[in-house]
Amino acid sequence: MSQWPRTDEMLEWIRTIVARGIRRPGYPADTWTEQWAARKLRSFGLDVALEPVPVPRWLPRSATLTVRRDGQEALGCGELRVEGFPLPFTAPTRATTAPLVRLADAPAHPGALAVDELRLTELPQSYVRSLATSSYDPEGVFDTLVQTLPFGERLNQVVEPALAAKSAGYVGALALPWETRDYYVPYDAVERPIPGLWLRPSDTRKVLGLMDKGPCTGTITSSSRITEALSHNVVATLPGASDHWVIIASHHDAPWASAVEDGTGIALVLAAAHHWSRVPREQRPHNLLFLLTAGHMVHAAGTRAFIDQHRDLLPQVVLQMHLEHAALRCVPVDGTLKPTADPEVRWWFTTQEEPLERLVHESIAAERLRRSHILKPDVFSPMPPTDGAFFHPEGVRLVHFLSAPMYLVDSADTLDKVDSEGLLPLARAAARIVQGTEGWVP
Repeated sequence: MSQWPRTDEMLEWIRTIVARGIRRPGYPADTWTEQWAARKLRSFGLDVALEPVPVPRWLPRSATLTVRRDGQEALGCGELRVEGFPLPFTAPTRATTAPLVRLADAPAHPGALAVDELRLTELPQSYVRSLATSSYDPEGVFDTLVQTLPFGERLNQVVEPALAAKSAGYVGALALPWETRDYYVPYDAVERPIPGLWLRPSDTRKVLGLMDKGPCTGTITSSSRITEALSHNVVATLPGASDHWVIIASHHDAPWASAVEDGTGIALVLAAAHHWSRVPREQRPHNLLFLLTAGHMVHAAGTRAFIDQHRDLLPQVVLQMHLEHAALRCVPVDGTLKPTADPEVRWWFTTQEEPLERLVHESIAAERLRRSHILKPDVFSPMPPTDGAFFHPEGVRLVHFLSAPMYLVDSADTLDKVDSEGLLPLARAAARIVQGTEGWVP
């Protein structure tokens, strides 16, 4: 019997998850997914528990922006009305009407609607390589490759300048390389007290074009509500040859019916459980805990809950491994995203210990996981940009795999974006790393 599932099995797991629909925290598809994952893990012979995690459930309905040029009513000029997507956890409104001003001018116009043209960050890989502990780039592409990240320069803090300027509302004018308004940012579950919406790029151009012709007034309507829900962390265990623990984790929720985020992470954790369940106990280097957390899209609620509930376990953890986003790099073509044959740049956030960094590099190279950087956990911010970030301030040794394709928080995250060729090599590299910790202590 093979210790590893086939690639087509892993892809079928992802298809099954995606087919359930939008997996936001507390949504029926997310509840179904956690139950399905628990059954899968039990079928591998693991002990499984579902641990409750309260989450806010955000339910958007609609959002529109109506724009009128000031002083044109008598000339019989019409108005522009465009459909948007409500910014998560911003305030609903039946009608908020105010002058439209660009975000840079908003401080001088309190009470206006702040229009923010958002562009995604371009990250040269030559720069990331200069920050990395090591890189695995057998193609030699990092000299010239530029990655488009899924965020602008303010990450989740898109609304904050408008709040500081006392704006009446926020208009997120997306200037992305593909047509979408389905941009699920921010996802920290912070309730912002003004209405906001995202506009697709073609509508952004129309709105900015009218504003360029003269002063405009806009009206935002936005409908959404927030309720309380109960999600669950899926926790599965296998005994091993030491008294210590390795945690292998990802999350089960998503912004949309997302494939890469994090259908692939679920598949990688299930593949790891499948593998280790077929390894004799005495050959497992440590006790193994497989964790699929709830509420990543609400400020990693499940990770924080797991740490709070299992704080006594943390001193016994040799390694906490997070596996997220087996993604293909895409290029924009005629307003859509076309997957390439190449993986998106792979980040391996790794605690700065020379034996661990060497083990990660050797495992990556052995599985030929090209376009990989090994990075300090805090290279970009105080914590790694992963669902497992909250293990870092607890002093737990980390290896967090993540890629960040431009479509990560958008409904464009579909099955064709999955790095199918990378699924098993990523799972095997993770197993090599875990096996390499034999004899280690926390």
